[in-house]
Amino acid sequence: MTESSMKKLASTLLDAITDKDPLVQEQVCSALCSLGEVRPVETLRACEEYLRQHDKLVHPYRAAVLRAMERVLSSRASELDKDTASTIILLASNEMTKTKDLVWDWQQAASGVLVAVGRQFISKVMEELLRRLHPGTLPHCAVLHTLASLSVANAFGVVPFLPSVLSSLLPVLGMAKQDTVRVAFCSALQRFSEGALEYLANLDRAPDPTVRKDAFATDIFSAYDVLFHQWLQSREAKLRLAVVEALGPMSHLLPSERLEEQLPKLLPGILALYKKHAETFYLSKSLGQILEAAVSVGSRTLETQLDALLAALHSQICVPVESSSPLVMSNQKEVLRCFTVLACSSPDRLLAFLLPRLDTSNERTRVGTLQVVRHVINSAAAQMEDKKPFILSSMRLPLLDTNSKVKRAVVQVISAMAHHGYLEQPGGEAMIEYIVQQCALPPEQEPEKPGPGSKDPKADSVRAISVRTLYLVSTTVDRMSHVLWPYLLQFLIPVRFTGALTPLCRSLVHLAQKRQEAGADAFLIQYNAHASLPSPYAVTGRLLVVSSSPYLGDGRGVAALHLLSVLHPNIHPLLGQHWETTVPLLLGYLDEHTEETLLQEEWEEKLLMFLRDTLAIISDNAWICQLSLELCRQLPCYDEAPQEKNFLYKCIGTTLGAASSKEVVRKHLQELLETARYQEEAEREGLACCFGICAISHLEDTLAQLEDFVRSEVFRKSIGILNIFKDRSENEVEKVKSALILCYGHVAARAPRELVLAKVESDILRNICQHFNTKVLGVKVETKDPALKLCLVQSVCMVSRAICSSTQAGSFHFTRKAELVAQMMEFIRAEPPDSLRTPIRKKAMLTCTYLVSVEPALDEQARADVIRGCLHSVMALLPEPKEEDGGFQKSLYLETLHALEDLLTSLLQRNMTPQGLQIMIEHLSPWIKSPRGHERARALGLSALLLRYFLEHLRVSALVPFHNLGLLIGLFSPRCADLWPATRQEAVDCVYSLLYLQLGYEGFSRDYRDDVAERLLSLKDGLVHPDPAILFHTCHSVGQIIAKRLPPDQLISLLLTMFEALGDPEKNCSRAATVMINCLLQERGGVLQEKVPEIVSVLRSKLQEAQGEHVLPAAQHSVYLLATQHCSAVVSSLLGSPLPLDSHACMLWRALAVEPRLAAQVLGLLLEKMSRDVPFKESRAFLLGRTPDRVATLLPLSATCALFEVMSTSAAGPAVLELYPQLFVALLLRVSCTVGVQLPRNLQAQERRGASPALAARNLEPCSSAVDTLRSMLLRSSSEDVVQRMDLEGGWELLRTSAGHEEGAARLARAMAEHAGPRLPLVLKTLACTHSSVYENQRVTTTAFLAELLNSNVANDLMLLDSLLESLAARQKDTCASVRRLVLRGLANLASGCPDKEKMEFRTASIRLFGHLNKVCHGDCEDVFLDQVVGGLAPLLLHLQDPQATVASACRFALRMCGPNLACEELSAAFQKHLQEGRALHFGEFLNTTCKHLMHHFPDLLGRLLTTCLFYFKSSWEDVRAAAPLFTGFLVLHAEPRQQPQVDLDQLISALQILLKDPAPEVRTRAAEALGRLVKLA
Repeated sequence: MTESSMKKLASTLLDAITDKDPLVQEQVCSALCSLGEVRPVETLRACEEYLRQHDKLVHPYRAAVLRAMERVLSSRASELDKDTASTIILLASNEMTKTKDLVWDWQQAASGVLVAVGRQFISKVMEELLRRLHPGTLPHCAVLHTLASLSVANAFGVVPFLPSVLSSLLPVLGMAKQDTVRVAFCSALQRFSEGALEYLANLDRAPDPTVRKDAFATDIFSAYDVLFHQWLQSREAKLRLAVVEALGPMSHLLPSERLEEQLPKLLPGILALYKKHAETFYLSKSLGQILEAAVSVGSRTLETQLDALLAALHSQICVPVESSSPLVMSNQKEVLRCFTVLACSSPDRLLAFLLPRLDTSNERTRVGTLQVVRHVINSAAAQMEDKKPFILSSMRLPLLDTNSKVKRAVVQVISAMAHHGYLEQPGGEAMIEYIVQQCALPPEQEPEKPGPGSKDPKADSVRAISVRTLYLVSTTVDRMSHVLWPYLLQFLIPVRFTGALTPLCRSLVHLAQKRQEAGADAFLIQYNAHASLPSPYAVTGRLLVVSSSPYLGDGRGVAALHLLSVLHPNIHPLLGQHWETTVPLLLGYLDEHTEETLLQEEWEEKLLMFLRDTLAIISDNAWICQLSLELCRQLPCYDEAPQEKNFLYKCIGTTLGAASSKEVVRKHLQELLETARYQEEAEREGLACCFGICAISHLEDTLAQLEDFVRSEVFRKSIGILNIFKDRSENEVEKVKSALILCYGHVAARAPRELVLAKVESDILRNICQHFNTKVLGVKVETKDPALKLCLVQSVCMVSRAICSSTQAGSFHFTRKAELVAQMMEFIRAEPPDSLRTPIRKKAMLTCTYLVSVEPALDEQARADVIRGCLHSVMALLPEPKEEDGGFQKSLYLETLHALEDLLTSLLQRNMTPQGLQIMIEHLSPWIKSPRGHERARALGLSALLLRYFLEHLRVSALVPFHNLGLLIGLFSPRCADLWPATRQEAVDCVYSLLYLQLGYEGFSRDYRDDVAERLLSLKDGLVHPDPAILFHTCHSVGQIIAKRLPPDQLISLLLTMFEALGDPEKNCSRAATVMINCLLQERGGVLQEKVPEIVSVLRSKLQEAQGEHVLPAAQHSVYLLATQHCSAVVSSLLGSPLPLDSHACMLWRALAVEPRLAAQVLGLLLEKMSRDVPFKESRAFLLGRTPDRVATLLPLSATCALFEVMSTSAAGPAVLELYPQLFVALLLRVSCTVGVQLPRNLQAQERRGASPALAARNLEPCSSAVDTLRSMLLRSSSEDVVQRMDLEGGWELLRTSAGHEEGAARLARAMAEHAGPRLPLVLKTLACTHSSVYENQRVTTTAFLAELLNSNVANDLMLLDSLLESLAARQKDTCASVRRLVLRGLANLASGCPDKEKMEFRTASIRLFGHLNKVCHGDCEDVFLDQVVGGLAPLLLHLQDPQATVASACRFALRMCGPNLACEELSAAFQKHLQEGRALHFGEFLNTTCKHLMHHFPDLLGRLLTTCLFYFKSSWEDVRAAAPLFTGFLVLHAEPRQQPQVDLDQLISALQILLKDPAPEVRTRAAEALGRLVKLA
């Protein structure tokens, strides 16, 4: 780019800076900056010259140019030469001071230019600014502002000039009267002082290291005198704050003696302002700087001001910080900074002031004081070192404070203390205990409101802060290690610290690991030296028990197990290797699960196994006995945690099982029986588990101890005869009995199987029954306690399960089996059938499940009674409870249902034959058909379960048929559309199992997976959806699968079962039956050809019977499906329907029109049937010489009526259009040959009996029916105008009569010529062969039709003249005079017409044509056409913004078609991606992408494309006009500099310059953007 082009480019943009539109103006500035990035000197010179030459330019536009210059200078100032810099400095200085008034926008822009240049040419800038400082005259405010800004931007450059600046400014300070000028002076003095301080602090990098503070001290004090004594007294708050801001840094430059002299006035003066200003940040910041300056000079005056300072600062720190304003938060930091300064200079006075304020009633005072204490502990550690005891003792009262905000502050103080050695002092342990107490706070006691700036209230709670503090102190403060270890261990056992277990364990783990690293001696705990520490037995028990609820308390299970593993040397020396292996496995199990997925019973079993292995390794009876003693002692600790207490009982049982001392075992068991809290269900269960686990190793002792307890005084006192009649005592006794019965059950379940069978009836069941059956004076008393019943059932269940799992179960004869089954059924029948209150029903059924598996077997009647009783007890229950009704109820319901499932499968297992399966389904059948949805759902669920079980255990020894498959599938499959989603799902499962049962009986292996049957599982999701459309679509898919896998011999039985289901009272199931019937017909209808008449007959009969409105559409669809496979058979069957057609027959005919291809086939068959037979028969009267009677034949008449019904359906339209000429001609001929024809006599009599004459004539009279059918055909083929014309002219009535038939045919021809001309060529072609018809009426009708056509212009328009004349010529010698007459009339009608010309949108058509040409230009024409494509590319891209949507759409199409011919995959892909029809187009993004690919693959096209764009700069459409410069800019953006010769830059700039004056702002914006990018070609 030449300099002249660059200058022209810049001047063009500068001329546009005055644009009224702010967006255009902003774009012009951005373009100038783009020029400046590439050619900064030329751009800046152009801007300077422009401003200098346009002196009258108003200041907003001048400011815009200056801002652009500043942006360029901010990154390119280093490229300026001195002359250019001097010119710019002079310009900016003049602009800044051109007016004395404050025009901030303009002057700020000019100042910014000076500051930007000053970073590189500080001497020149300062020289110019000093030139603007005239002695005895107030400087311009903008000059002051610039000096201040420069002091910050380039302190090293400005400070050497400060003496000169100050000597000029200070004499005129007193002349400043306006507040704005004074504020400017204050700001300048503040920045000068800050710059000087920065300079003095970095003398090693300063240009003049000899500069000292004394160089500024006198001048700064002179300024201070004016600011403090005069200006600070102003009423203007803004000025006062400006003065205060300046005084802070100025105080550091004051002479020491002057500062000391001024402090008594300065400090009170600053403090007094706290009462006058709401925003106190600047006051606090300045005060902190002044205090630092005072301390740095060793001021003694500060002591006298200390009380006032402390009071004022303390009140600031105690102000509630409710606002999230940065200034408010910053003020707090500055106030604390002030306290730090005072703490370093006067620590005693500070603490004497602060610590008494910890004992006040005001919350904010206490919190604020604690904040300051924490801050000074951290920031003035050296000064506080000897004050530690004093500070610790003062914390006693805050430790008792219950306020949550105070607690948070106390925790933060303790954290600071930990880092600085306070907790190592006497009294430090109290602080540690306080932290642990806060860690143990329950979540409900945490504050609801979050702290300031906290997003998560929990993260800011006392407990959360305490937890973080304890961990940080334990892990990051090395000096705390010997303080916390092993001291923290003593908090593990007390119940009140349970909530803190997780953080305690984590901290202890870290401390223990550090101790291990230090050596074994440092790690091993000397219990003798620490009497308060818990024993290893207590620690082991506590950590193991709390691990049973691993996710409570932020995951205390992991933390406790980690600690247990680390402590192994302190637990027992033999445990190291084993625990190092097993504990990680336990932790890994927890890591794999969450609180929701963890199986509690499985997890507890893993922990008990861990305990058993541990005890086996230790193998020390004394140690084990001591552990059992400690575990028993801990039982009261878990009274409020029943689950953990239950687990503790299991641990006790496990430990006693490992003990070899029988006396210890008997003693502990006796104590457990005596001290247990029998009223608590969980405790009874835990006690029983303990006895059961203990019985694994000590069966005889456990049973003996149970009997001893029953005989003991403790038990006998509780069941004395007098107590039986007291409700409370009776309840307590029964709770004890419940526990004893449970103990026996658990003993049976846990004891070794080889030993338990001998004890079952003689000891265990005898005692169980003895405790359950209470006798008073020899009379059996029925228990009222459901818990006792439940315990009996549970225990019998465990006993039965123990028998079943024994290896000797097959030879064991259970004599009490029938008695126990009867007892269980009595319990089940006693439960309310409609509600579920206790688990007795569930447990009793589970017990029966085990009992039926034990010998001897139940007889058939007993089995049936069990099935019926259990089904009746469960099936009638109310629907499944929801979550909100209580988790227990829902769980109990599910478990009860599972118990029933287990019982039924157990019974089925005893008879695994098709007959046995059939018996089970028969029991369920009444419930499957229940009117109550929840009962159906349960029945289907049970059916699915039994079928799955039968399938999984199927053993087929010979290939036999599964005869009932069709019937069973017919029973279950309609339930796929049940109103209950669960029922639908289970129905699919039933069908799935039945299909695999069939495959099994066919000989397939159990692991065979059939692809078709497997699809059923994927369909279950569709059955969940409530949308009927989706639901029945899924049912259809189920039907398809059934059809593909059903054996042929089962098809008819299944269909008949489905037909019966049409009458199902559950409408959805009835609809599903219709869907599946149709699906079966669709899939397997091909083999039913012989059954078509029967099926059609059944369908018609079902239409007469069924009431549901859905049956008729389904029957229609069935006929349709049959017709698609056996069209001729269906048409023949339907043609056998009696005339006149009833409504059902009509609907069945109409069903054949729903699909165009079938409709065309049906219409073709009907046309064939209509023409196969003679249209009429003549009566014998003709032989006698009288006028003959013509009587219509039935088959053509039925076919005509059928045609009418088929074509009366809108869906028949496409088929009618396809067969238009054949239908029109055939029906016209049918009309002609039925004129005067009569109905058969039987139909005439039927018409007279069943309908009015008018209806009969319209429906059955042969000619009328033919006319009606022809009229219907025209309506269905979109020839409504023909029908209306005939209606208006009475043409239809004429066609029906012998006298008017010719005229009717002529009028039909006129209507066709006028309104259906395009149809006539094919109609005439079909009519051509009718001139030789044997029926004279047909020849007359067709000739009249042809003759009238010659009277219309259509003959010329459609080039039919030759064919018409040819047809008429063939009839000139016809034997019928009427035909010859009509031929002559036709020849007389010859006339010519004037065809109309159609119009079209030229641009749209031509663009689309261009797109289509891309698809056909291949071979030799490719190169030539490629040139045309390239030439059209720019117009097509630009016209994407065409205001006419059709043109833009055509451009999209053409560009998509052009893409492949451009031989650029990226460009073609972009066209295909962005230009799809219906997709929103982001034009700028698309154009940018397109230009990038164009310039990369076709760089030589740049000039050509830009030339095209220039043409579109003059487009009359605004959007296109805006697109052209946008296109230009993107092309230049992606072009390479080497392509510059292709571009006539001057021409392009001139064109864009014109666009900058366009009336549309968008066009101007795009032009400015393009101009900015032209610099790319420099």
